[in-house]
Amino acid sequence: MDPMYSLQDVIRCDLCETPVPPNHCDICHIHLCEACVGKHLSDESKNHYIVPFKLRGFTPECTKHSTEVCTQLCTTCNIPVCPLCVASSEHKQHQKKDILTLFETKRKLMQKDLQDLEKSIYPRYQEAATNIPVQRADVTKHSQKLTTALDKQGEALHTEIDTIIQGMKSEIDDMDAQHIAAIDEQENAINHTIPEITKIILHLKRLLERLQDKLNTSDVCLVSEYTSRTEEFRNLPAQFQVTLPTFTPQEINREQIHQQIGSLSKLAITYPLLDEPRILTDIQTEYRGLYSVSCLSDSELWTRGYDDNILRLYNLQGELLRSVQTKSGNWPWDIAVTRSRDMVYADYSNSSINLVSGTQIQTLITQQGWIPWGLCSTSSGDLLVIMTSDEQTKVVRYSGSTEKQSIQWDDRGKPLYTSGHYNYIKYLSENRNLDICVADYAARAVVVVSAAGKLRFRYTGPPSTPRGSFHPYGITTDSRANILTSDPNNDRIHIIDQDGHFLRYIHNCGLQDPWGLCVDSRDNLFVTEGVTGKVKKLQYYK
Repeated sequence: MDPMYSLQDVIRCDLCETPVPPNHCDICHIHLCEACVGKHLSDESKNHYIVPFKLRGFTPECTKHSTEVCTQLCTTCNIPVCPLCVASSEHKQHQKKDILTLFETKRKLMQKDLQDLEKSIYPRYQEAATNIPVQRADVTKHSQKLTTALDKQGEALHTEIDTIIQGMKSEIDDMDAQHIAAIDEQENAINHTIPEITKIILHLKRLLERLQDKLNTSDVCLVSEYTSRTEEFRNLPAQFQVTLPTFTPQEINREQIHQQIGSLSKLAITYPLLDEPRILTDIQTEYRGLYSVSCLSDSELWTRGYDDNILRLYNLQGELLRSVQTKSGNWPWDIAVTRSRDMVYADYSNSSINLVSGTQIQTLITQQGWIPWGLCSTSSGDLLVIMTSDEQTKVVRYSGSTEKQSIQWDDRGKPLYTSGHYNYIKYLSENRNLDICVADYAARAVVVVSAAGKLRFRYTGPPSTPRGSFHPYGITTDSRANILTSDPNNDRIHIIDQDGHFLRYIHNCGLQDPWGLCVDSRDNLFVTEGVTGKVKKLQYYK
């Protein structure tokens, strides 16, 4: 029980003996009723700071000015400051907030987050996890129904159709495997997230318990550092919709036995896109023009900018973790993270590809007469580089520093990509199906070839796109084999499927001059804004 309300020792106003005073002066250390607050403040011989009784002692003494208490928090330095500190040159230009207002705001946020996590989000994850075995059982039941129907039809057709029936069973097994794989992926994502939520709930409970007692400076810092992650967990990960296969039998006609067996529809697993993508994180970098981003992990991002020879690694809080100057001192054109978590960059000034490993920079590749621009690391550990000469452009696959493949011409001997001195803006990405996707700015197209280098399609925008208005810059692919390409001239991003069909724009969440793109392991999209120097993290799947 709060000592203020103890029957054995009732707290009273130090000026008039009124019991249970609601206020306290944290500088004079006396309790005050409402009527005595004005009287106390009228003593102008020294400073006063009136706080609610329950927050007495919350404002810590200043470590630099022993006679002062800290009434504000310098959010730039994340430390409590007194009025003398506020007026000093050290903090004069910094952002500051009233310490009690900040405390109350954060306390309410933590209470809301705890309530959301305990009452809404965590139960939904538990329910989803409980439903996983049911989904698996339903898959088996449905496939058994299909198999039974096929067996009945197969008995009617006897031996003539055994081979075809077995083929259809194999299709069911394959689709079952796809379906189970999708469910496994969902289960893994849910089971990975549940401990994180549990940990946050425990942390919030402990932190809120500490806030009930008299706090010190370190507690103030802990409160100010608290950042809500509730929105990140509000939607279940890896949601998908399933169109289950069906079997449609036909009456037997021996002359057309293959047509009369029936048809087995394909399993369709789709992951719906959000109508309005959400910005989860907004990171301000030091670049005047920010163009490339590559995920080192889900929470760490390598970046490169225009007219800047420093490569910078940021976390999601916008903190600079590491910076590396290019070996040549010139600014790089593109960056990528390898499977071994090293970073590579293309230096167009000396036609080299360089590997940053630890504190060392090693030149991997140098090409005489060819300038490297876009690059990406592949699922097999190879490196894909798009490079140009005066009159030619090609995509080259390297294993280490050894060239394994060169892609330059289509089946009719025509160039796949634009060339020329002013047509150098090109980026590329490997898709999940091993296609190589190139954003060719000058061609106003995304050019997609197979792993063997055979042209699959050119995407020039949806049918309604005015001719010449599509200018692709950055490009990336996600775990669903969808292709995303930035269109900064129109402040939007195009999402197309692996066969070049337009799915949706990302254009209604305030993007400005989107350029570089990459996705993390959860298909969150990171977008660089050329004009603002920001990296924005977006959720675009439901």
